[in-house]
Amino acid sequence: MKALRLTLESFRFAWQALKANLLRTILSLLGVTVGIFAIIAVFTVVDSLEANVRQSMSFVGDKVIYVMKMPWTFDQPDYPWWKYFGRPVPTVREYNDLRKSLSDNNRGVAVFASAGGNTLRAGNNSMESIALQGVSYDFRKVSDLPIAEGRYFTQREVESARNVAIIGADIASNLFPNSTAIGREFKAKGQRFTVIGVVQKEGKKLIDTPSNDNNVVIPFGAFTKIFTLSTGNGFGITPTIAVKGREEDEGLLDLESEMRGLMRNIRSLRPREEDNFALNRPEMFANLIGKLFSIIGVAGAIIGSFAMLVGGFGIANIMFVSVKERTNIIGIQKSLGAKNYFVLFQFLFEAVFLCLLGGAAGIFLVWLITLIPQETLPLLLSWSNISLGLTVSVVIGVLAGIIPAVLAANLDPVIAIRAK
Repeated sequence: MKALRLTLESFRFAWQALKANLLRTILSLLGVTVGIFAIIAVFTVVDSLEANVRQSMSFVGDKVIYVMKMPWTFDQPDYPWWKYFGRPVPTVREYNDLRKSLSDNNRGVAVFASAGGNTLRAGNNSMESIALQGVSYDFRKVSDLPIAEGRYFTQREVESARNVAIIGADIASNLFPNSTAIGREFKAKGQRFTVIGVVQKEGKKLIDTPSNDNNVVIPFGAFTKIFTLSTGNGFGITPTIAVKGREEDEGLLDLESEMRGLMRNIRSLRPREEDNFALNRPEMFANLIGKLFSIIGVAGAIIGSFAMLVGGFGIANIMFVSVKERTNIIGIQKSLGAKNYFVLFQFLFEAVFLCLLGGAAGIFLVWLITLIPQETLPLLLSWSNISLGLTVSVVIGVLAGIIPAVLAANLDPVIAIRAK
């Protein structure tokens, strides 16, 4: 109890010292404020950028493997496209065979294809350069398609290739500005489609990726009535096959291995023949994004640490001055029986207080910036960054104050009392 009481007394002495020299306190914590502001601002921007980019890439889905003609590669300077150009494209027959052959029948297996540059008309309203996307029933399991109004396709609608559609938010507001789009009709490629659902609005993205706002999703059979699909190496629109993995699938390695064996069997490849298809995973994007932003974060932290270093030297300098000014008081305290740790804690707490106040001010400035409306890149100050800022402040306070505090604690009381 005595030790606790002395520690609290040290807190009180440190706080009184800060209040007694208010102007000096404010000036000394400015360096820490700038340093913490720089570090946390960089991490906040990097985290917001990464979250925005990942959200922009949400259309590829999570834990999904795509059967395609070309592989996704990002680390090859010379992409051997000529090697993959002659490969056969995925077909609807292969989709059906794969769906029937997979060991887990509860997996989402979908086939889809897309065609851009279409014109939609509804009464006197029209929109150009719209993408029509034909999908199978399990498409919503492999891709992000949040319905804001209406509903998704039924199994019967997909199997019978009915002319029903789920449209983007921008299409709904432009074709049907004064009423709900559900139940209304529009015309595309000479076909009439009935709207059964409207996708949740995505808004502007930081990077230009396919958006549901200007996309029309229709049953795959209805799509094939309008457009010609590519078969083998022929001309036409190339479909894509996607298989959804389970949450417990670590790295999707088992699923990828099973799919590779099934696809080789479906395409009748001999044991020594090379795969003539590619199995692509969105984790390739995620790993690339993670590496890119980790490098940016480290670079920003190094730049911010220089400002933090200057602030730390400023705190240390102030603490040496404070020890010099209060040498006589230290001597009186020690002559009255104050322990070394009591004096040490006074100055150490004072340094930590300064850094914490400066760090809190820097975090507060970052929070004010996040309140500025940003349509393309909304900034979000996370609790992890707040904790990081406060932790760094405490560490800098301890490092900046430990030497002056040790010097103060080891002063001889007789010499200290005589000091002027």
